[in-house]
Amino acid sequence: MNLHQLSYLVVDDLELMRAVTVNQLRDMGFEKIRVARNGAEALDLLRVSKFDAVLSDWNMPMMSGLELLKALRADAKLAHMPFLMITAEAERQRIEEVISAGVSGLLVKPYSAGSLRSRLERMLLPQQRPVPKPAVVTPPPMTDPRADDGRMPAAALSPSRILIVDDTPISLKLLEVLFKDEYEVQTATHGAAALALCQAEPLPDLVLMDVMMPGMDGFEVVRRLRERHGTAQLPVIFVTALTDEEARLKGMELGAVDFVSKGSDPKALRARVRNFIQFVDMRRKLQADYDAMLDAARMREDADHMTRHDLKGSLAGIVGMVQSLADDATMAPEHAAQLRLVQQTAQQVIDMVNLAGELYKIEMGRFTLKPVAVDVGELLHRIVDLSRAGFSDKRLTIEVDTDVALGTELPQAWCDPMLCYSMFQNLIKNACEAAPAGTRVLVTLKDETPLRILITNKGVVPPDIRERFFERFATSGKAGGSGIGTYSAQMLASAQNGSLAMSTSDAKNITTLTVTLPRYAGTVL
Repeated sequence: MNLHQLSYLVVDDLELMRAVTVNQLRDMGFEKIRVARNGAEALDLLRVSKFDAVLSDWNMPMMSGLELLKALRADAKLAHMPFLMITAEAERQRIEEVISAGVSGLLVKPYSAGSLRSRLERMLLPQQRPVPKPAVVTPPPMTDPRADDGRMPAAALSPSRILIVDDTPISLKLLEVLFKDEYEVQTATHGAAALALCQAEPLPDLVLMDVMMPGMDGFEVVRRLRERHGTAQLPVIFVTALTDEEARLKGMELGAVDFVSKGSDPKALRARVRNFIQFVDMRRKLQADYDAMLDAARMREDADHMTRHDLKGSLAGIVGMVQSLADDATMAPEHAAQLRLVQQTAQQVIDMVNLAGELYKIEMGRFTLKPVAVDVGELLHRIVDLSRAGFSDKRLTIEVDTDVALGTELPQAWCDPMLCYSMFQNLIKNACEAAPAGTRVLVTLKDETPLRILITNKGVVPPDIRERFFERFATSGKAGGSGIGTYSAQMLASAQNGSLAMSTSDAKNITTLTVTLPRYAGTVL
């Protein structure tokens, strides 16, 4: 992939920041660039024009960068758009939120052209993305590398880079000795050499600049640095023999962060540099941490994907072998029936693995619904038939009813067959588990728009969990219950543009779950 041939959309509500990013991209040789003032304007552009990547600020009016990212991930045509979030956000929880939303890269403000290019390469050329090195934790040798709070160890930073510019060899050497034990030090003896060093990556984190030099003085060097987009924000401290107020004011007007006399105490200069570098290192640490968080999230997702893939492959092999055995004419009927049961169970596990992947996408906001017409009545009958066998020991009466006139074709839902099956299987199973032995579980299909399906059982939901019935891990009194079933069922209903609600009556001693799903209205072109 040639990054120079790609088209980029830069999104920022501040005109100055849009200009900074665009100019940095142009300095790198990128020409296909358009801009938007907020997320809403960007979304309109993305829906009518082709782009290869989005570079967006986070905090914007109308629609924030995070809202824009979520809108893209929810759009089937734009779901895989590379998205670089540019942010000054330092709150870890917020960064975890944007990673969960599917961001492709993170760039911490303020940033250099080199940092921008590096993030684009990580995002658009994934084969160049460095593999995170596992933290070494001892003892014991098998300890989880995460800290007690679940966070990964802080990324180790390389020494900050300082460029020292001075035409006097003694002054240059003294400054080099003063800082080389803490920082990576480069030196230049004249302005032209300093400009050349500042035009190559990686840029210095700080420049210590003499003023009085032959040919091109320090003021002129800094003025030229400010004219160039890639070095306009490069921090400079003037270290000079000039002590008059006019020189100090001129240096500060050029954007210097400090103006220090060569006659000052070296310890004071060292402290000033250290204080400023702490700010630089804080930004560098944020960038390194965010890169590590993003890589860790990708590795977890890749590992989950590979695990699901391997499980499905193994289970598919089991299904095939069992089916061959069951089809063997010499197999005793009772043994063949048991093998069919094994086959069905293995297929159910495959469906559960598939469902786990879809649930993850739904939770991350990356799920794209591809609905088809589903015969809900047939699906409910199939689940109820299996439930009768599974709960035979409880002597339950499990039935499907409908208000559709006899001989009339049952209505169809406009949904995802696998998600729909998993949702109703979960809800009917829960109802059968909650129902007292010898009672009735009734599943009723209402011929309405949208379709309404009622699942009713004897018994009431305990008062202590009624308000949080659909929350994750909410459970009460059920041995081995995880509280995931109703939580995932509500997610599945919502993902199919439907709904799920619970009502319980102490007076009648019944609980009813009500599912609504879009009704299939006819041929879809």
